Amino acid sequence: MTAVSARFEFRLRPDVKDLIERAAALVNETTSDFARTATEERARRILQEHMIATVVPAAFFDGLLDALDAPPSPNAALSAAARRSRGVVERR
Repeated sequence: MTAVSARFEFRLRPDVKDLIERAAALVNETTSDFARTATEERARRILQEHMIATVVPAAFFDGLLDALDAPPSPNAALSAAARRSRGVVERR
């Protein structure tokens, strides 16, 4: 049988406990609900930020940077388009 809830405990400085109690009272929540919600939100945000980052092997990343830094070499279609544009685009 799986547990419906689990217990999580931690210690706080008295000033932090007071801060949480005052904030929870302002939003009409119990301190447990307030602390649990804040903890869940932060955990989800951190995990989401971690998932956004893409990790690739160093060699792949170095190759990508080299390709971006290398001067482009025009292919036949690009060269033909450049020749055609000379008659269409007016230079000033």
